[in-house]
Amino acid sequence: MNNLHKAASRPPIQMIDAEAETLTDLALSVERRMPAVSALLLREAERARLHNAAKIPADVVTMGSQVEFLDDSSDGRRTVTLVYPRDADIAEGRISILTPVGAALIGLRAGQSILWPDRCLTVLDVRQCRQRAH
Repeated sequence: MNNLHKAASRPPIQMIDAEAETLTDLALSVERRMPAVSALLLREAERARLHNAAKIPADVVTMGSQVEFLDDSSDGRRTVTLVYPRDADIAEGRISILTPVGAALIGLRAGQSILWPDRCLTVLDVRQCRQRAH
């Protein structure tokens, strides 16, 4: 593993406290149907530094964020909006938190990379698409 991948394996992440609780409940609810994604999401929620919505930095990927990222498995840039499963529509660029990419992106900041099970993702830009509750 090269130095970039060592540094990228598990960077520090941040989450909104209420979202972390919701995501934990969601991951537990799909544990039997989607064990791998459930485990990944639970691990991320557990290790995240939590903030209330008013205090989380604007460049942190949260639910509803529009994220531009680089995927080293395809050398491609993608822009997606991170959503709950019921709102997912890949054709519209809305990916579910219950996908490997969605679970990887949550909590990262612009400029951070994460080495995920089958790829390395680097967040290039984060835009908040909705006003956060205070």
